[in-house]
Amino acid sequence: MSDIKKTEPTHKNNILADASLYRSVWRWHFYAGILVAPFLIILAITGSIYLFAPQIEQTMYQEYYDVEPQGDKISASEQLEAVAQAYPDAIITKYRPGEDEARSSEATISIENETHTIFINPYSGELIGSLNNEDRIMDKISEFHGELTAGTIGDRIVELATCWAIVLIVTGFFLWAPRKKPNIFGTFLMRFNKGKKIFRRDLHVVPAVWISAGMLFLIFTGLPWSGFWGTNFQTAVTNTGAGYPPAAWFGSISAPDSIVQTKSITEVPWAAETLKVPNSDVQDFVPISIDEVVSTANRQGLHPSYSISIPNTKEGVFTLTAFPPKAKDEITMHIDQYSGAVLTDYRFDHYGFIGKVIATGITLHKGTEFGLINQLISLFICLGIILIVVSGIYLWLKRKPKKEMGAPKAPKAFKKTPFFITLIVLGLIFPLVGLSIIVVWLLDFFVIQRIPAVKKFLNA
Repeated sequence: MSDIKKTEPTHKNNILADASLYRSVWRWHFYAGILVAPFLIILAITGSIYLFAPQIEQTMYQEYYDVEPQGDKISASEQLEAVAQAYPDAIITKYRPGEDEARSSEATISIENETHTIFINPYSGELIGSLNNEDRIMDKISEFHGELTAGTIGDRIVELATCWAIVLIVTGFFLWAPRKKPNIFGTFLMRFNKGKKIFRRDLHVVPAVWISAGMLFLIFTGLPWSGFWGTNFQTAVTNTGAGYPPAAWFGSISAPDSIVQTKSITEVPWAAETLKVPNSDVQDFVPISIDEVVSTANRQGLHPSYSISIPNTKEGVFTLTAFPPKAKDEITMHIDQYSGAVLTDYRFDHYGFIGKVIATGITLHKGTEFGLINQLISLFICLGIILIVVSGIYLWLKRKPKKEMGAPKAPKAFKKTPFFITLIVLGLIFPLVGLSIIVVWLLDFFVIQRIPAVKKFLNA
């Protein structure tokens, strides 16, 4: 929602100085900003909170997490037996050893259509406490951040807002680009002695210049999680061979027997979500114990944050996965529940180039790749986004005429401008944006241009 000068550029041979193009870009920037602003604030606030999820959860659940080391730990099977005795009607679906000697173990159970996490003292087998997974605060923040707690519809709204933020940045840069002799003040530095109007303009424009690169980074590292664009992008990566390699499978099999994807079993790293799950070799063998799975994990050098998903069918496998702070430590492993053979061992080193880029981008997005400094930089970007949005709204409210929106009148030559082509390109890359552009055009043609009161209000 950048400012516009009363005297518009008149140089016919300069694309940046084309008055018709300038009004077109500014009009789209203005309306996109008005529509997207609330969602950008929501994403920035929830993202700022979720950046510090490790510290927040450690403080909130300290009584569940922390244990006093007392010699040797009891076996995983003994720990799960204690859970089974306390919850005889529950199905144990996952086990997670603690990352270090002072961390409790966790067992995930399913009971009465609800999922609970049980915290276990690994030294005594005592059950420390339980949490209903639906009540975990950071999970709610994450859900609100990703889908506004509205399921698929919310996911599409967030994705649409995120993609339109790219349109905001592209149009904003066009409006920001100096049309006369460049001056560092008003371009890269704010002017504090030029009056309130200039200050309001600079308060929106200058921070946007500094924050835009970080904002684009957060957008592009967040999009792979989206339900529409992210899913299609992931499918394209897999189908073009840039996904998991066949060498991820070991043993006597050359490919998985099932068509089940790993993400349908448990939460796994992005690069492994479409990894097919092999079947266990069912030959009336007695399943191995959880202790043998833990031993295999230790021998294979898994990051200590790993968890074990327990199979619930005869053909199922133990699925081990880790979400460590650094992408290079990610792993997804499938183990035959009868023979204990490692059927799949898929790690960061096995990822294709795109998989490595996405994995690293995700840990950077979450603020874990470089620890506190990563969190603080991302927090700075989120706060910058809030400042840009709020200052843009403030700038608009101060400038708008009464009973009108305050946007520039749409030029008749708009369809001949390069910006029209730019919108088409963005619409092809981001289909939801393309669909929304069509909706806007239909609304403009059938409603705005045909109802005088609406046309006057929107200055159409």
